[in-house]
Amino acid sequence: MSFSELLEEFGGDYVQSLLTTWGLTLLTFALSLFAGLVITILRISPVKILQKSARAYVQIFRNIPGASLLIVLVYALPYLDIVLSYFASVVIATTLIVSAFISENLISGVQAIKKGQIEAARALGFSFPKIIFYIIVPQSLRFSILPLTNLAVGTMLTTALASQVPLKPRDLTGIVDYINTHTTGGIAPFVLSAALYCATAVVIGQAGNYLDKKLRIKR
Repeated sequence: MSFSELLEEFGGDYVQSLLTTWGLTLLTFALSLFAGLVITILRISPVKILQKSARAYVQIFRNIPGASLLIVLVYALPYLDIVLSYFASVVIATTLIVSAFISENLISGVQAIKKGQIEAARALGFSFPKIIFYIIVPQSLRFSILPLTNLAVGTMLTTALASQVPLKPRDLTGIVDYINTHTTGGIAPFVLSAALYCATAVVIGQAGNYLDKKLRIKR
């Protein structure tokens, strides 16, 4: 199948698939960023049990294959009378994995903050929550913009998990499977999906570079 034939027959499906991938990326990255912040705060909290629990979370979900986690959510949880939609399963699986990596990057950002700032805040009578939300979180985010940009691209690629379940509308990987199952698409569907993934990654990278230049902390 040529590219012109592919676009003529499946052009509309590709637009829907691209929008699905974008939507999954935005939603899961936003949820992962929030979860990663919470996990990071727990990891630096003065409560030992919270520290250990947060570290265990990171170690577990940083090392679980996405497909395995998706299988648990889709096929194992129903045995416990917990039935999730395919969309929710993909979002949860992606969020659990990406949030663990985001926490690792944010911890690096926390370690880049000068200890003198923390000590000065304590001397001024700042409570732990105030130190977290006024000093640690803003600066760790600014230190971590470029790593988080890479993770945003990784999040987009991880949403390809959606191709493993009958999600509709399909994502950019799922549409390739659909085309080659119903017709002889050849290599053209793969190339087109790869090009759209690459174009999206370039846009995310440029946006991250722009934010980094605007918000970078000069040292």
